[in-house]
Amino acid sequence: MTEKPHTVAIGAFIIGALLIALSTVVFVVGSGIGSDRRSVVMVFDGSVKGLSVGAPVALRGVQVGQVTNIELVLQSETTELIMLVEAELAGKNVRRSGDARGDLIEELIARGMRAQLNLQSLLTGLLYVQLDFHPESPLELADIDSPHLQIPTIPTELQRLTRQIESVDLAGMAINVEAIVNSLNEVIGSEEVRNLPARLERAAASVTGLSDQLQQQLATLGPSMERLLDSATVTAEKASVELPRLSSLAGDSVTRVEEAMIAFERAMLEIDELVSPDSATTYQLNRALEELARAGRALQLLARTLEEQPEALIRGKSGEP
Repeated sequence: MTEKPHTVAIGAFIIGALLIALSTVVFVVGSGIGSDRRSVVMVFDGSVKGLSVGAPVALRGVQVGQVTNIELVLQSETTELIMLVEAELAGKNVRRSGDARGDLIEELIARGMRAQLNLQSLLTGLLYVQLDFHPESPLELADIDSPHLQIPTIPTELQRLTRQIESVDLAGMAINVEAIVNSLNEVIGSEEVRNLPARLERAAASVTGLSDQLQQQLATLGPSMERLLDSATVTAEKASVELPRLSSLAGDSVTRVEEAMIAFERAMLEIDELVSPDSATTYQLNRALEELARAGRALQLLARTLEEQPEALIRGKSGEP
C-alpha cells in the first residue's frame, strides 16, 4: 500500500518533466531559432523606446530572427550615448539558390542591407527591427567592442524629420518674426500710412469729379458728334456715287496720257532721224554751213580791201604794187 503513492509521485514528476521539455521545444520552434543561427549587433543613435527583448527582426516582412539584448553604451571620449541592440538571426526562413559565395549576412550587407526601427502597431507602440536594402546609403559602422557581426543602421523617415525639426533654429526664427512685426508696426504707425485714407479719399473725389466732367463733355459733344456722323454718312453716300465717275474719268485720262506718250515717242524718233549723221537734212545743213563759211570769208576779204583802198568802191580794185 505504501509503494503506490511513491509510484504516483514519480509518474507525475516524469509527466511534468516531459511537459516542460515539450513546452521548451515548442517555444524554441515558435521563436524562430533554428539550428543555423547567427548573432549580430546593431547600433542606433536614437531612442529605442518600444523595442524589447524578443521583438522580431524581419527582412522585407519575413521574420528571420529576434532581439536578444538591449544595452545603453556611454562613450567616454565623446560623452555620446548609443543604443546597442543584439539579435539572433535564424537561416531557416532564408533559402539560397545557386553557388554560395561566402557568409550570407555579409553578402546582404554588401548589397545594401540596412536595419531600421519600425512600429509593429500604432496602438501598442511596440517596435521591431526591419531589414531592407538601401544601396544608396553609405556603409557606416560604429566603433564598438563586440564579437558579433555589425549590421549598419539608418534612421527612419520619422527620425529624419524629427532631426530636421530639431535642427531648425526656432529662437532665430522667433527673433526674425519679432523684427518683422516691429517693422510692420513702424510702417503702420508712420505719418504717411496715417494720411493714406485721406489721400485715398481725395483721389476718389478727384476721380468722381473727372467722371462728372467727362459726362458733361460727352453730353455737350453728343449733338456735334451726331451731326458729324450725319455729314460723314452723306459724304460716304456722295463718294459711293462719284467714285465710279471718277474711276471712268481716270481711265480716260490714263488712255490720253498713253496716247500722248506714244506721239512723243514718235516725235523723238523723227528728231533722231533728222539729226542722224547719215540723214539728208544733216547733209544739207552741213552744205549750208560750208556756204555760209565761204561767204563769211568773202565778206572778211571785202572788208579788208575797203579798209585798205576806200576808193575801190568808185574806181574799182587796183592791182598789186
